[in-house]
Amino acid sequence: SLKLVMSFPNYGQALFKPMKQERHEETNVNLYYFSDFERHNAEIAAFHLDRILGFRRVPPVVGRLVNVIKEIKDITTDHKLVTTFFMSPVGNACFYGQCSYYCSTEHAICGRPLKIEGSMAAMLPDQSLAPRRSWRSPWRRSYSRSKLAQWATDSNYCDSIKKTPPYDRGTRLVDLIDMSILDFLMSNMDRHHYETFEKFGNDTFLIHLDNGRAFGRHSKDEPSILAPLVQCCRVRRSTLLRLRLLSLQSYRMSDVMRASLSQDPLTVVAPLLTEQHLSALDRRLETVIQTIQDCLQQHQHHSDVIYDDIADLRQNLS
Repeated sequence: SLKLVMSFPNYGQALFKPMKQERHEETNVNLYYFSDFERHNAEIAAFHLDRILGFRRVPPVVGRLVNVIKEIKDITTDHKLVTTFFMSPVGNACFYGQCSYYCSTEHAICGRPLKIEGSMAAMLPDQSLAPRRSWRSPWRRSYSRSKLAQWATDSNYCDSIKKTPPYDRGTRLVDLIDMSILDFLMSNMDRHHYETFEKFGNDTFLIHLDNGRAFGRHSKDEPSILAPLVQCCRVRRSTLLRLRLLSLQSYRMSDVMRASLSQDPLTVVAPLLTEQHLSALDRRLETVIQTIQDCLQQHQHHSDVIYDDIADLRQNLS
């Protein structure tokens, strides 16, 4: 779908995802996850949620109101993009760009009348400066309307993954489970790949990029997103402690998210997440904690489930 690269005088760049859907609208129940719209407020909310969870693996994202004419059409060097601008019957400035999906007059991006909301995500350093590697997620969905991925039919799937590099050592597996917890909380089913910086080899972290299909439905939870946690029964101690903290009444996840999102500039237009989405976060958090509790009951030793990264941290600091 349509995205724009914004370049700044200091040579920095950001990825702009324009508003495609009103905040209160839920994803159509008949849409498959791979046919869903990307939401600008989901990108912003994912950045805040990732930070609240203590992961800090989503590059900075902020909301912006952009003038469609003065800040895009009049200054762009993309001549093909310019040809897609038009005025709607009610006098709103619109454009539809060129892309693989949803780039047509029927799916135009329109201002109200000139300004449009969007998410502005800081671009990572150029590949020549910080080479990255893209990894196919072991729990990638089939992206087929009729076929299921292997993990969806094999309850012992994780046993083979644990023996497969790079998941057979280091923190890669618990990193992936952290990401699945983030995705479940915000109901993101579209995590087919993830990236890492090549410089650090397997001693790295996952970059949580591209979260635009999150926060589509608040009325329904998707338990299959938690498959890595359910099937592997492994989680960082620091992650579990943070989840338990956010389940307390005084640090309730929905309240912390509401307060964090209130700092974004687009809050002057409307809250970035509806109260239904915030309530869904609390409900899903209970599910994650209960899933971990079930894992602890299934294993004789807690160390089989809890990866004690806090002990590792103390040892490295001493």
